[in-house]
Amino acid sequence: MTCKIRMLWDEDAQVWVATSEDVPGLVMESGSFDALIERLRIAVPELLQLNGAAQPEYRLDYQPTRSDRVYAYG
Repeated sequence: MTCKIRMLWDEDAQVWVATSEDVPGLVMESGSFDALIERLRIAVPELLQLNGAAQPEYRLDYQPTRSDRVYAYG
């Protein structure tokens, strides 16, 4: 089973936020991209099991998006 995980950078809060239509109830955040991935590797199988969609193996497809505001000086 492949789960698409959207990961968006929240510039105001300075955290990565992960959600997924494939994993009901998934909303996680972390200030570190790598730490968030480690947490997702544990949380996704647990959430899917709680939702009755347990599988022996999962593929997590991370889809990170980050945008920055820049200012022109002059």
